[in-house]
Amino acid sequence: MNSRERVLAMLGGRSVDRPPVMPITMMFAARHIGARYGGYALDHEVLVEAQLKTATDFGFDHVSAITETREAPDCGATIRMFDDQPFAIDEHRARLADKSDLMALPAPDPMSARHMRDRIEAILALREGVGGEKIVEGWVEGPCGAAADLRGINTLMLDFHDDPAFVRELFEYVVQVGLRFGRAQIMSGADVIGVGDPAASLVGPRLYEEFVWPYEKKLVDGLHALGARIRLHICGNTSRILSGIGRLGCDIVDIDSSVSLLEARETLGPDQVLLGGIDPVRVFQNGTSEQVASAIAECHAFAGPRYILGAGCEIPPDTPPTNLLELQRFSRLSAAGA
Repeated sequence: MNSRERVLAMLGGRSVDRPPVMPITMMFAARHIGARYGGYALDHEVLVEAQLKTATDFGFDHVSAITETREAPDCGATIRMFDDQPFAIDEHRARLADKSDLMALPAPDPMSARHMRDRIEAILALREGVGGEKIVEGWVEGPCGAAADLRGINTLMLDFHDDPAFVRELFEYVVQVGLRFGRAQIMSGADVIGVGDPAASLVGPRLYEEFVWPYEKKLVDGLHALGARIRLHICGNTSRILSGIGRLGCDIVDIDSSVSLLEARETLGPDQVLLGGIDPVRVFQNGTSEQVASAIAECHAFAGPRYILGAGCEIPPDTPPTNLLELQRFSRLSAAGA
């Protein structure tokens, strides 16, 4: 069973030879090939080289085209660039500081827009690089995060109260952008589309159910209809919205370290594939290899067999390689019955 077969078997509810390994590595991958992250985030050739080498060296079952948002800058958002850290949205010059601009905001074409096209090129190259051996993962922004990128996170939070009709119009717009971008990635060879919606953890259950959930559901259902499997990644404490997340129908749900895996399993049920749960900083970056191994075993025991090995969020760039190798080691020991 190769890596791609392993992941697809788990997502299909079939038995696997060992737990898949699918951590998020962006800055770590860039560092692993001696590259600066600023280049990794803007040049698919750097990203592809880093992802292929990192996946090979650490025994991952996937390669991923995840970086910061590609949609927002192609929609006209101003971004601040840095040499060796993620670029940032300039909220002081938010693209939709004037709400009326939404009415005339065109949806970018993923095949020609600069940042989105670069991710398409990455997926094409990753597919060629792994053949049918590993999962190729694309990525789109979820509605709450994408809306915050265009409006500004603090302003959006006020909009929920001040202008709910505008919020729904904005969410509808970003979902259509996400579906168009996702379709282009799927056609280019992505098996899984990650949906990153970090801002969703900042709203309470009422706002999540009323505003965020319907548009996450529309995005997930639309991507499923296009043939992709869906990995949902919401950073932060999602304990209060887990029941809604469970109704989205995602193939994989990432669980951040601030959420109890036991609670996540109880709420999301025995069939939901979970991923992560391990603290990326305190455990992977700052812990010993023995502490990492213990945390992996504990999370696997809590989550049960429908579990993919990884951290609760991105692996930090200063993580000791020996610590990251513990994921592969645990997976192989599980296969051996040790």
